[in-house]
Amino acid sequence: MKFLADYCYAYKNNLNIYGVSANILYKNTSIYIVPMVNPDGVDLVTGEIVPNSEIYNFAKEIASYFPQIPFTSGWKANIRGVDLNLQFPALWQNAKAIKYSQGYTRPAPRDFVGLAPLTEPESIAVYNFTLRHDFRLILAYHSQGKTIYWRFQNYNPPQALEIGEKLAEVSGYSLEDTPYNSSFAGYKDWFIQNYNRPGYTIEVGMGENPLPISQFDEIYKDNLGILVLGAIL
Repeated sequence: MKFLADYCYAYKNNLNIYGVSANILYKNTSIYIVPMVNPDGVDLVTGEIVPNSEIYNFAKEIASYFPQIPFTSGWKANIRGVDLNLQFPALWQNAKAIKYSQGYTRPAPRDFVGLAPLTEPESIAVYNFTLRHDFRLILAYHSQGKTIYWRFQNYNPPQALEIGEKLAEVSGYSLEDTPYNSSFAGYKDWFIQNYNRPGYTIEVGMGENPLPISQFDEIYKDNLGILVLGAIL
């Protein structure tokens, strides 16, 4: 959202953003931003959902089966206990096998894949939104690790590696293959599989999730170049 505000300010005032003319960027590129894919999960972690309310107690009941995950700070699923980044039809069965072997066989604060791909309203919304457009490239923001993941299985979309190397250079993040246990059923995975175009999962910041707001300025500085170059490369 700060990038969007800075971009609009630069356009209005005929300025550059990360060394690129905002006017030229505006005339040549469409940028679509989905600022929050998991609103009720975020509300739970940030305290917007009132303790002892019906929805809070519903989530607390889910979390009670996973006492090793702190409630609410360890929650990263939607409020129904489904991990939204394990919901896409990109070898989903592999993700299911991995997560079930780790004990996530029911709704959980994290890592439950759901009963099938695309069962959750949030993942369905992102899926349909993508199908309605002709995106040349996507960036999927997560935290943490200061890492850019660029591949899905053996897919190697044209220019994907070259663009990834440039994104790594301007951010200082490392460009890596996705670890095997996390390499299935994500949005980036499905986009690459479906379109054979560049897609990147960007793990911002460093530390323990949820990251503290004190890291925001550094994260924004590291990622401004990614956001601008992602629109023009």
